[in-house]
Amino acid sequence: MSLPNNRESDNNASQNGSQHGGTVWTTSIHIITSVIGVGVLSLAWATAQLGWIASPIIMLLFAFVTFYTSQILAACFSPDDNKDKYIDVVDANLGGFKVKLCGLVESVTIFGAAVSYTIASSIRLANIERSICFHKHGVEHPCPIKRNRYMIAVGIIEILLSQILQSYHVEWISIVAAVMSLCYSSIEVFLGIAKIKATGKIRGSLAGISTSTVTSTQKLWGWFQALGVMAFAYEYFLVFPEILGTIRYKESVLKTMKKACLVSIPVATLVYVLSGCIGFAVSGSTVPRNLLTEFGFYEPYWLASIADGTLVIHLIGAFQVYCQPLFTFFEDKVKYAFRLSPSKCFFFKLVWRTVFVIASTVISLLLPFFIDIIGLLGALNFGSSRSISRLRCTLIR
Repeated sequence: MSLPNNRESDNNASQNGSQHGGTVWTTSIHIITSVIGVGVLSLAWATAQLGWIASPIIMLLFAFVTFYTSQILAACFSPDDNKDKYIDVVDANLGGFKVKLCGLVESVTIFGAAVSYTIASSIRLANIERSICFHKHGVEHPCPIKRNRYMIAVGIIEILLSQILQSYHVEWISIVAAVMSLCYSSIEVFLGIAKIKATGKIRGSLAGISTSTVTSTQKLWGWFQALGVMAFAYEYFLVFPEILGTIRYKESVLKTMKKACLVSIPVATLVYVLSGCIGFAVSGSTVPRNLLTEFGFYEPYWLASIADGTLVIHLIGAFQVYCQPLFTFFEDKVKYAFRLSPSKCFFFKLVWRTVFVIASTVISLLLPFFIDIIGLLGALNFGSSRSISRLRCTLIR
């Protein structure tokens, strides 16, 4: 493996210098952007499966585990070795077959996240068209919407952004995405409260969906799916080392990350609990699997469309936040393994990133179901990323 030449090193240093300005505030924004995302769409359905008592408790438990393992992973981060990738942390502390296994799980999970972001973005864009249609013709009108064209449109946008953006652009992407996430979450919470006030009813039960309406097996399966959905909602460990790499002073990584987690994780948890509980209160056990497609937030249509638009911007940005580290990691490996010239590196980047986005878009077109993807990814990611807590034993020296 050849080392980069001096010019490349200078360029990398300037790029790294632009991303090593992280503070508690910017780190909190990165975490909020990475945590709050497509998982929020199904939390109301998950709350309906678990009920008023278990759902908030489990979300708080996930929040605590996320905070605790964040501190463990931050403690494993070495400020001197300049390794700021998830797989680098695994390699430095575990090594062997575990590196390949975690690398495979990481790649599959990121690809799955890209698929879910594409699906969710297309749903939101279709929902804008549906809201306008209902406003013009009334909610009784069928307003058929073709989501496939929106998936293709999102794929084209992501192809362009993946070629333009680089890993050191993540900071401003995170700021925009974080603002958008707080906007649409606030709008939906207030719309839900307004709907509860209009109907005067708070639906839902303490234990969730009753076994009188579903079988015991269906109830148990619903619980497992709900746990997967909530685990996916707290997914951000795959980009955690990259977030650590943005912190300005490397000697204070653990201290900065602890303060940032104390800000960002409670904010994300509050958004999740409000979104899940309000959706459950409005629709009860009939809450749809995807809150945004059937929740009935069509008036005022302009406000609902703003919420849809802000989430689309957030999801498109989150797609880049998750995929850019994978793009860069794979490109660096190929570049140094085959000693590619700058022109060949550019061509490889063009082809590799385009193929990745096209593949995620095609899979999105072929997978109409949403909740099962979220649950599976949540289970895979939560299990693999929390296994890093084993690294704590390496800290006792």
